[in-house]
Amino acid sequence: MTHGTAPDADNASPALAPVSFWEAFVFWLKLGFISFGGPAGQIAIMHAELVERRRWISEKRFLHALNYCMVLPGPEAQQLATYIGWLMHRTWGGIVAGALFVLPSLGLLVALSWVYIAFGDLPVVAGLFYGIKPAVTAIVLQAAHRIGSRALQNRWLWGIAAASFVAIFALNVPFPIIVVVAALIGYVGGRMAPTQFQLGGGDGKVTASLGPAWIDDDTPTPSHAQFRWGRLARLALSGAALWLVPMGLLTASVGWHHTLTQMGWFFTKAALLTFGGAYAVLPYVYQGAVGHYGWLNPAQMIDGLALGETTPGPLIMVVAFVAFIGGYVKAVLGPDALFLGGALAAVLVTWFTFLPSFLFILAGGPLVESTHNDLHFTAPLTAITAAVVGVILNLALFFGYHVLWPEGWAGQFDAGSALIALGAAVALFRFKRSVMQVIGVCAVVGLMWQMWGR
Repeated sequence: MTHGTAPDADNASPALAPVSFWEAFVFWLKLGFISFGGPAGQIAIMHAELVERRRWISEKRFLHALNYCMVLPGPEAQQLATYIGWLMHRTWGGIVAGALFVLPSLGLLVALSWVYIAFGDLPVVAGLFYGIKPAVTAIVLQAAHRIGSRALQNRWLWGIAAASFVAIFALNVPFPIIVVVAALIGYVGGRMAPTQFQLGGGDGKVTASLGPAWIDDDTPTPSHAQFRWGRLARLALSGAALWLVPMGLLTASVGWHHTLTQMGWFFTKAALLTFGGAYAVLPYVYQGAVGHYGWLNPAQMIDGLALGETTPGPLIMVVAFVAFIGGYVKAVLGPDALFLGGALAAVLVTWFTFLPSFLFILAGGPLVESTHNDLHFTAPLTAITAAVVGVILNLALFFGYHVLWPEGWAGQFDAGSALIALGAAVALFRFKRSVMQVIGVCAVVGLMWQMWGR
């Protein structure tokens, strides 16, 4: 396989020089370190760089790829990078683009998780997190509002959101069941009342022509992106092997009930349920990692989300923090190798979490490239997104409870955390400040509050 220029470069726009594999490699590496701001910010960065500035891909082709990524479980920004990398430079192009979107974040989170668990009791670290936790509560509430204002366009979708909230808050229904039921409602509703279950495509509007692109609107689909049953079968077998081999080795070496094996199995399921983004799957992660397995406690879960918000890469990388803390606390490699145990758990969980995303793109991409029409998957996704709003609202209440009453209802109300949460909410909703700015300011306020005494 050549890594010099993209395959089928003759099919690309003749007005622009071909983009070499290594030129793209440098860009994907840079993107991995600057991809802050959640999926919306990450997609905006890719659009500005790839569509507007570099003209590697046209607006229409970019949005077509994005629409497909939006109907998949998993982090859509990382999958979009994988898709474009694959379209430009075959399978290795997709693997490199997707992996570099994740690896910088993994390295940072392993380091930050170790500092957190090893030095979290220091007054400075404790003070910073005292301010960050209320900010995270406001951030999750803003996520529910942001997604809800876009998704809940009629009374049917409002009803689904309300039902999902009651199901998870009052009845403790597992998140996977909520997703399945919502998808079934969307499937039926899309046929009985299609106008009530329409989904707006893309993450923006098609703009005026920016000139020719290397992969333009009318650029023929390259040969490697054309659908072939044989290729699909090979990918399916390769994907199954890439999951079965590490899972089989774990089961054979440490047993099915060992922490590492259970982490691999649990986060494989989580990877297939991340419809609606990371905020949607966090309740499921909480139910399993905190409630069932006890890999970490509720306060640590909130702190992990804060670290995920302040590092580049997809927010779902919070699973690396969860795994590191679980591997460290459970001493999966023994008491003399706590850091290595946590790091190994984080790497394994990252593998099992993102493997499905790569397979979805590499296997489904040719089907998507075979048509530039609508994908006909939107009604179930619309219903799932509506259900996700109710689930995220429950998550905000969960975080708020543990922040404002850290010792439970019988304990003292934390007025300092309440004031910080209120200030964070005002900054986010009223003044439209960024997540990074809010977390930074709240961390400083929390440190000052702790140092000067409440």
